[in-house]
Amino acid sequence: MKKQILTLLTTLILILSFSHALKAQEEITSEKVELVERNLGGPRVGLTYMFLNTESQQKLKDKGIGNLISQFGWHFEYQVIPKGGGPQFIIEFIPLVAGVEYGTFIPSTTLGIGVRFPSGIEVGVGPNLLVTDEGVKSALMIGIGQNFSYGSVNLPVNLVVVTSPRGTRVSLIFGYAI
Repeated sequence: MKKQILTLLTTLILILSFSHALKAQEEITSEKVELVERNLGGPRVGLTYMFLNTESQQKLKDKGIGNLISQFGWHFEYQVIPKGGGPQFIIEFIPLVAGVEYGTFIPSTTLGIGVRFPSGIEVGVGPNLLVTDEGVKSALMIGIGQNFSYGSVNLPVNLVVVTSPRGTRVSLIFGYAI
């Protein structure tokens, strides 16, 4: 009987605590947060230096491709910004073509998820897919950058590191968005 009363009291305390926590959550989230959504797509250009393993390095060398390659593409960016200010939450998709100066076409694409702070500093992470003669290869992208805003014109500059078992690629990418 004592055990049943203790179980009943414990259950009652948990129910009351849980209902109080739900009420507190309701009070916190009852304020309406206004968000602004923007699309900041635009062209991107850059350079990539590749630090590859010996096998991957030899394959590029056999094709006449050096360690430094160009990048050209488009940046599709969707961001959500709290109307009163604060960090901007960003989802971006970046298809690029590399190696045109070597007479080749090396496509890649990256999906980045990140944050841009009011200062313009931005960080992001996400998957990168690179199309090679051996098929599609995946890697991890980590990026940091600075977005310079001049009225309605944005000039982003990003340092990006892409790492995989084949090696590491370091890119400096810049562009504009209006």
